Amino acid sequence: MHSKIEIFGWYGTVAIISAYFANSFGYLDAGSLIYQLLNLTGALGIVAISLSKKVYQPMVINIIWAIIAVFALIKILF
Repeated sequence: MHSKIEIFGWYGTVAIISAYFANSFGYLDAGSLIYQLLNLTGALGIVAISLSKKVYQPMVINIIWAIIAVFALIKILF
């Protein structure tokens, strides 16, 4: 049986791919709140699963991804 933490990893994967798809095909603008929230929460989901499995490369790239999303959210909100 899969660990419950797997749900976070799968959510992260789906969220980031969904955001990329929606942006690439014109459904979401990169400056939209939902786009950046999908990127932020998706990256955090992948960070969680990467940390639990001690796989550090995806963890590092997704920490950076999340930081970028936070800065983008700050720009959008303020």
